[in-house]
Amino acid sequence: MRLAWAIALGVAVAAVLAWWLGREQAAETMPGAAPTTSPSVAPEASRRVLYRWRDDAGVVQVTDTPPSGRKYETVDVDALDRRNKFDAKPAPRDP
Repeated sequence: MRLAWAIALGVAVAAVLAWWLGREQAAETMPGAAPTTSPSVAPEASRRVLYRWRDDAGVVQVTDTPPSGRKYETVDVDALDRRNKFDAKPAPRDP
């Protein structure tokens, strides 16, 4: 009977150890999880940025490369993904 308890305890310890060691990998593969960057890469280098500017006709252009010889503003695409989202017209509740 003691052998059965020792085997059961060993299986439980192995399951807990496998969970403990695998939780970092699970967090990295979860959808919606914050992206991880290596310490050697600067945060600005990994950001997605677009450039908003106006052409000669006054039309707003958005490109992934900055225009030469024009004023432009940057759009942080990752910040747009992080913003709060809500339904502007929620469904009415039943009374």
